[in-house]
Amino acid sequence: MTSVFCLPSLRLGRHASSIMSATVASQKFSFPFSCAARLSRPDEVTQAGCVQVKALALHDLQETTILSSPVAVIGALVHGENQGQEGPKPPPKGENFAAAQVLVRAESSQSALLSRQSVFEKLAVESEDQRPAAKRQLSSESAARTITAVKKSAVRKEAEEPRHLKPKSFMGQRASLCAGVGGKRRRRKDLFTNSEVFHRVDSHVIRTGAELKEKRVHDVKVIVQSITQGARSELERLRAIWVWLCHNIEYDVGGYLGHSEKLCSPEEVIAAGRGVCCGYSSLCTEMCREVGIECQEVPGHSKGIGYRQGQSLKNVKSDHLWNAVLLGGQWFLLDACWGAGRVDMEHESFVKRFDDFYFLTDPEEFIDSHFPDEDKWQLLDVSISLEEFERRVFKTSAFFTMGLRLIQPHHCYIITDDGEANVSLGFSRPTTFTHEITQHQDLLHCGASEQRESGNSSYGLLTVSHRNMKLQLLPPATGVYDVKVFARPEAATTPLIWVCSFTLECPIPRAMEEIPENPFLSWGLQPVAGSLGVAGSSQGSEVAEVEEGVFELALKTSRPLMVLCELVHPQLDAAVAKRCLVTQIQPNVLTCHVLCPVRGFYRLSVFVRDYEKTEVKFQNAANFLLHCKGKVAGPDELFPPNLGSACGPGTRTTEAGLSKFSHTTALVSTQQGKCNITFHNQRDLELHTVLVREENKTAALPLSRYLFCTYTDSKVTVSVSLPDPGVYRLGLYAKLTPGGDFNPMCDFVLRNSCDQPGPPFPCVYAAWRKGCVLFEPRVGLLEPLSWVRFRVRIPGAQRVSVVGETRTDLKLNKSRVWEGDVSTGNGLQQLKLAAASGESSDMDVLMTFDVKQLEREV
Repeated sequence: MTSVFCLPSLRLGRHASSIMSATVASQKFSFPFSCAARLSRPDEVTQAGCVQVKALALHDLQETTILSSPVAVIGALVHGENQGQEGPKPPPKGENFAAAQVLVRAESSQSALLSRQSVFEKLAVESEDQRPAAKRQLSSESAARTITAVKKSAVRKEAEEPRHLKPKSFMGQRASLCAGVGGKRRRRKDLFTNSEVFHRVDSHVIRTGAELKEKRVHDVKVIVQSITQGARSELERLRAIWVWLCHNIEYDVGGYLGHSEKLCSPEEVIAAGRGVCCGYSSLCTEMCREVGIECQEVPGHSKGIGYRQGQSLKNVKSDHLWNAVLLGGQWFLLDACWGAGRVDMEHESFVKRFDDFYFLTDPEEFIDSHFPDEDKWQLLDVSISLEEFERRVFKTSAFFTMGLRLIQPHHCYIITDDGEANVSLGFSRPTTFTHEITQHQDLLHCGASEQRESGNSSYGLLTVSHRNMKLQLLPPATGVYDVKVFARPEAATTPLIWVCSFTLECPIPRAMEEIPENPFLSWGLQPVAGSLGVAGSSQGSEVAEVEEGVFELALKTSRPLMVLCELVHPQLDAAVAKRCLVTQIQPNVLTCHVLCPVRGFYRLSVFVRDYEKTEVKFQNAANFLLHCKGKVAGPDELFPPNLGSACGPGTRTTEAGLSKFSHTTALVSTQQGKCNITFHNQRDLELHTVLVREENKTAALPLSRYLFCTYTDSKVTVSVSLPDPGVYRLGLYAKLTPGGDFNPMCDFVLRNSCDQPGPPFPCVYAAWRKGCVLFEPRVGLLEPLSWVRFRVRIPGAQRVSVVGETRTDLKLNKSRVWEGDVSTGNGLQQLKLAAASGESSDMDVLMTFDVKQLEREV
């Protein structure tokens, strides 16, 4: 079959008009580049009347004028590899036409053009960019004509073919529509990398459009000439037309709703500044015609306003129009109506929102929302059926611009299995997600918000891993629901945007407890966790089953962080929830101990900030869903009130010079009611300890009597003897500067399971200083009428005595320990341990011991 190859604007010689009548065009192509050819010497004409024309310039598509009806020269193909094998063949005898062979060599395609020698005697084709802009536009007269020259045999053969065989087959049309020059379809990204390349064009169009509107210019030709002024290629001229339509024509909501007459003709649409889909498409076609771009209106169905998710469109009249344009021998799709904005049906108004996605959209993405009446305008290698279009998941433009991909399900209608259904999306760039589950409404676009600030659905578990998002849907009751998924780039601070929708049917719901709301969008580590300093987690995004009512979370950190945790249960009071958490902050790990006092689902949220940046707000780094269905923590097992944010040794104690702790975790358990916690005080800080338990529980003696501190060299020992079983807070404080206040260092949670009450320690006074050690007795409540052995080391003491009903002086042994036996008397007085230092005869009381009272005889 003879082919017609359309060249950009050729300047013809004087004999061109003599062969106008020989036009034969069975198939048309437009080159995506500009060819500039000329004949430099007459001797380049071969003996057979063949002329070789070499391509002098190849330009990028964006810099090229591509004509829809250019001057065409028809001929047989001449391939370079055949030139050396055969000489030029003479024309058939008796024929009046001499075959002229033209070889055009280009980087992206090779084509051959034949013409009579007389046509090319003075042929000179100039580069398109070297000609004035006005001459680069074809007039309507020249655009309608095609100059051709063919062999007589080719003309005769075509004339002899039956007339009914001349039209192309359907498959031939599909091949022509789906493939470009060279057989491989170009995608939008092959035409331009991103929309920033049109910044100059877009700015000019928006500015010029506003000026024309102010001047009330409604003439299509004038508008097109104004907005395309300065456009350097056919692509830029098309872009100018599309941008003008999107910014100057509003969707006619009143016309769509029947409140006013629909405007479709270009003149009416421009004058009113509004129109329905046919107004956009017809005006786009008219404006493209003015600049020589071949443009078609494409009727079909769309999933826009008035569309019902999953509805059958069979035997339903199509309700939308969009456009297809021919660029470089290939058809592309665009929809200015969808690119201009959206309709808010709730308020019956048009919302301007320029959407660049619908400019030259790739067919594989366009088909998710637009189904043409004619299959050929799908522009797909393999077309889909109307039923498949109805089942396809609706995806907004944001779905594609964010680089999302659908993993499951593949159809929009989902039915739960055992009360559960799953949705999964993949992504190539870090993305934040949320979702919304609501009672089903017929219309896909029903005026509901297309943006979300946060998520608040209690009927789904959304988890985000490295490269995919999984949404586990758990509807609360039998029925049909609408599911919307929202997303935004991780680094963005704008609201989340609607990206896709599903219809969910639940025949039988799963019997389960209520799931707490998650306002922080997803479960597991947040996508931003890494940038916040959280490098890993001991718990994944799946539900954590809590055993024995106790759960522990460890987060690995890449730098020192501060942490706050929040525990939420639908039936748990906030004050009680605070007593269910203990956090430990270490330089490379954050640990959270959790108690679950009731059965059901909990949300554990973690907030972090850099340790030293106290002015920075805490940010959500992770959210975990805990499920407690067995044993729960009893009221007496809850952590003590008023715990500090830093429990156990960690970053704060390390900075203060407190190290080598005997207990490295925040939780300490004892079955004997006694324990010793030791550590080193490298900076010789002044220390203070407190022991606290639940406020409504009191002891016969102050809890301070159940603590005893010993400080030797750099080692500190905190001895604890607990009066009752239960949970206690041991607080450690230090003065970081001389004369300053005591600052909290860390808290320990002490769990005592011993039923026997521990004895108190002696009451200690300020004279008990560093280096003092009490060996005997270690208890502060002594039996009456008994002898007690005292052994104590007091550095620098000259005399040490125990004073009660009598005074007993202790003796210094070879080990520098003061020792002696002391009578407790009848318990009428305390025993006081006192010491005198240096030459002073005054004695300072170091500590006192209580003596039990004798029981009176009845």
